[in-house]
Amino acid sequence: MMKAAVYENYGPPENVQIKEISKPSIKDNEVLIKVHASTVNRTDCGFRSAEYFIVRFFAGLFKPKQKVLGNEFAGIVEAIGNSVENFKVGDKVFGYNDQQFGAHAQYMKMDSNAAIALMPKAYNFVEAAPLLEGSHYALVDIIAAKIKGGEDVLVNGATGAIGSAAVQILNYLGAKVTAVCPTKQIELVKSLGANVVIDFQKEDFTKLETQFDFIFDAVGKSSFFKCKHLLKPKGIYISTELGYMSQNPFLALLTPLFGGKKLLFPLPTISQSDANYFKALAEEGKFKPLIDRTYPLDKIVEAYEYVESRQKIGNVVIEIN
Repeated sequence: MMKAAVYENYGPPENVQIKEISKPSIKDNEVLIKVHASTVNRTDCGFRSAEYFIVRFFAGLFKPKQKVLGNEFAGIVEAIGNSVENFKVGDKVFGYNDQQFGAHAQYMKMDSNAAIALMPKAYNFVEAAPLLEGSHYALVDIIAAKIKGGEDVLVNGATGAIGSAAVQILNYLGAKVTAVCPTKQIELVKSLGANVVIDFQKEDFTKLETQFDFIFDAVGKSSFFKCKHLLKPKGIYISTELGYMSQNPFLALLTPLFGGKKLLFPLPTISQSDANYFKALAEEGKFKPLIDRTYPLDKIVEAYEYVESRQKIGNVVIEIN
């Protein structure tokens, strides 16, 4: 048996309860991980609340099929399946799983060829757990925009898990980054690699005269039409949200047809190579996820409430074992 944060029905944070459930059993291609740290993030919140009805087509129409959430993790390999060759018992690993979830528990299982990798050297479990959720969303969008060194990029929401990762990745790629954040986070965002920082509490970035190759709204608080005049003739706008009346997926189909400024809406993907990419960046000191605060597993409802308050800076980590 193991302790886990379980939710039986969609709804508010208090639907999540700590219970004793059976440890997962593994197949030949899987590894069993003793989880030491996980996170509560926007993906967990979205699947728990099912605020967007489309979530139910993946998670279960009337009730969740997977009772334990948690997509990011760091821990130790406890057991391996008969065909596993790339990991061994005792390996310290981190990873991401938004198919089966399961990281809000003392043990979880993973396909050994999925988004799992050895932890970066010198990282502890709390530091390693938030390496992939925000960063892989950011990377997918940056790749879709085909950003090259020297290009001008604006990141709105530079202190969230996705935005803070985007600033660091774009800086690593050599882009010239303008980042938007609140007053008290200006120095923090500069330390992530932003060349210019806009304080949204004092200035509306949509009133800028500068134009950009890529505008990345990592908090979904702007729109293509509000930012269109800020884009260069072939500029690209991407938001992490569906937008007003779910317009972004439709604009992603329409705007590329006209050959000029366009909105893209890439579907997120993640692989083992992505996990190893961020492991390498972490070891080189080029990327480190921001951590706002940590909670024990028993306080996970408070963690959900804090994440949904939209006050967090970077990531919220759950310490488990």
